[in-house]
Amino acid sequence: MAQAHQRTIQAIPHFIDASPSSGGVALVQMLDMLEPYPLAQWGFHSTQTVHTMAEAMRRAYADRAKHLGDNDFYTVPVDSLLDASYLKQRMAGFSPDSATLSQSMLAGQFKLTLESFETEHTSIVDQEGNAVSVTTTLNSNYGSKVWVSGAGFFLNNEMDDFSVKPGVPNQFGLVGAEANAVAPGKRMLSSMTPTIVEKDGKLFMVLGAPGGSTIITGVLQVFLNVVEFGLPLDQAVSAGRFHHQWLPDQILMENNALTESTTTALAVKGHRFQTAKAIAVVKAIVRLPDGRLHGAADPRNPDDDARGF
Repeated sequence: MAQAHQRTIQAIPHFIDASPSSGGVALVQMLDMLEPYPLAQWGFHSTQTVHTMAEAMRRAYADRAKHLGDNDFYTVPVDSLLDASYLKQRMAGFSPDSATLSQSMLAGQFKLTLESFETEHTSIVDQEGNAVSVTTTLNSNYGSKVWVSGAGFFLNNEMDDFSVKPGVPNQFGLVGAEANAVAPGKRMLSSMTPTIVEKDGKLFMVLGAPGGSTIITGVLQVFLNVVEFGLPLDQAVSAGRFHHQWLPDQILMENNALTESTTTALAVKGHRFQTAKAIAVVKAIVRLPDGRLHGAADPRNPDDDARGF
């Protein structure tokens, strides 16, 4: 894949240990798992590209379900999850001809060395090049529906992001285990993925999104659309998206994301599909080679806007 990937992947780990958000870890896992594959050569949203990306998504979300949670309460094995040999092993069972059954795709195993809906995102770059990528959420519509009198805001219902018990999905269909179990004072696992990318030591891209469990894969695809497939930022953001989160075992796709021939070929490989009106709402800025900034608003939300001032 493009050299920009290698430089970017080296930069991201400085920012990923932001537990309990799972976005940074899962995003870097997917990028590393995809690194050996010629996505650009295969083509944007080609059968083999979608198949390979979906298989990387499946594996990252399987790891998310078992290993990620609030590291104040659970030892999150970030180094092990991002180890190159581990990620290579995760794709060892990948077949270019058939989909892996999620029921048979468990989280990766390794021995640890232990010592005694209503999300908002904003991407900003100022005239001096300072960048901010921030995501905040109520989780569901109006959060917990509790209004703080005199303060002007609702309380969230982020408790739904905990795993009530192993194998039981939350409102986004995500399952979890002990790492994300409910406990007093514990922070629940999030999918928020506010991201700042540097290239050759300089600001290259700022992006993030609302969208529940689809945030991580939405950010992944916009990033790849720019650096791997060479799309201008507007097209990279507006292009159709797909999503796989291990369970349920299906590719969730926007109506315009994949051609019929691609889905037919993917179905032959064993993939199943579900359609969605929108997958994440990405807000992104890219720094052009001449230093100008290009911001893109996602057409999935008519209230989104990109401005320079």
